[in-house]
Amino acid sequence: MEQRHRSGLTLLAALLLFPVAHATSTDTPAARMAEQLKINQQRYGIAGQAVIVTHNDEVLFRGASGSASVDSVFEMYSVAKLFTNTLVMQLIEQGDVEVDQPASRYVPDLPASWKAITVRNFLDHTSGIPDYFDKDHPSGPYPPTVKAMFAALADKPLQFPPGTQTRYTQANYVVLAALLEAHYGKPYPQIVAERIVRRLGLRGTFLGASAVPADRAVTEYIGKNGKLQRDPPIVWPLYGYGHASLFSTVDDLRVFLGAMARGELVDKVTLSKLWQKSTLPNGRTGDFATGWEYGNSDLYWNVGHDGGTKVRVRLLFRGDLGGDRYTVIYVTSGSAKNVWSRVLVDSAMAAVAPDDFPAEALQERLIAFATGPSTDSTMAAMERFLGKQSALKGKDLERAVNASGYTICENLGVDACIRVFILNTHLFAQSSNAWDSLAEAYQKKGDREKAQSLYDKAHRLAAGQQ
Repeated sequence: MEQRHRSGLTLLAALLLFPVAHATSTDTPAARMAEQLKINQQRYGIAGQAVIVTHNDEVLFRGASGSASVDSVFEMYSVAKLFTNTLVMQLIEQGDVEVDQPASRYVPDLPASWKAITVRNFLDHTSGIPDYFDKDHPSGPYPPTVKAMFAALADKPLQFPPGTQTRYTQANYVVLAALLEAHYGKPYPQIVAERIVRRLGLRGTFLGASAVPADRAVTEYIGKNGKLQRDPPIVWPLYGYGHASLFSTVDDLRVFLGAMARGELVDKVTLSKLWQKSTLPNGRTGDFATGWEYGNSDLYWNVGHDGGTKVRVRLLFRGDLGGDRYTVIYVTSGSAKNVWSRVLVDSAMAAVAPDDFPAEALQERLIAFATGPSTDSTMAAMERFLGKQSALKGKDLERAVNASGYTICENLGVDACIRVFILNTHLFAQSSNAWDSLAEAYQKKGDREKAQSLYDKAHRLAAGQQ
């Protein structure tokens, strides 16, 4: 049974008792991150990558490997949405837009069934509107104008009543870009250029692939059957620039996130109000906070966004934006294993600050264990280490190992994660959940007989615990 919840992971410095895959003779954040970059490139088959990590505006690491340099211009995919929602938040702060009022107050020509949907619904992907983007036909054809796009979707039913569910939809940010254009009376690229790019002095940021200097652009790849192959670009219509077709560098994204953290683009008081997850009618929280991914890593809150498997940016702060904070920007041009961008950012956090981010440090160690030599002695050594460390005990440790197991399954294959789930059954032999997760892994592997035996054991344990 999958469990992704992490808790009780404070002060996990005792993890240092177990050998670290990225240990170096020079034990500094920069040296550890440099080694982690090499490990990630080899482990996941990354074509090219660039990373910046900062702590309170001080650069801890800035580097690149493979077919990229730190000055390379990468496609940022859906990180483009952060520019859009930042611009919308500016209007909210100025009182020109009310976040819980219908977006139709500000956007002309919305379909009739969209008229009551609020600005917040569009920002948080809780609008329920259908999408114009078809992942099975990513190259289109697309309607030629935003009005034509709205007209093409007008007769399609809503996917759910607005505000009741979360469903990530590119069309949400077409509406928001149209809102910005209606307010300023200018094309969206011009608004971005004036209010973000030139304001922050971003010299490596462009909208649209044709604007990128050829000598700075990276070639994009995707993994197919464990091998890299060229990833053909999507040529987005101009009205799609509010959610895609942003090209930038790690340096420029660092400047952008730093400006956000210091309240230079949107006031910190406004951010503290808007960076709050909404509660859905079923009692669950939504996945976004005014369009930003929002969560926590031990004592640090984090906000950010991903660009699919290739890109992720994360701003982490302890307490509030005036406290201790980190930024992590990890961009790639693709990997053979299509590794989650979250895993890469987590690995960077583990490398530069394992004491501040113990959950990520534990996950990285378990990944190294799962991909290292498979012997009885390595299993026993890992068991001893986890048994001796003092920060995680009982259910907290079980959940942490279990969550890492699922991450490993998705990124490194079922054989690797089976090792981690077996480890959990050794540590927690009476846990029905540990055995259930191991059964699920064998089911995924195709060993139905083994899986059923393990499911039966999990059910017996669960019955005995009632």
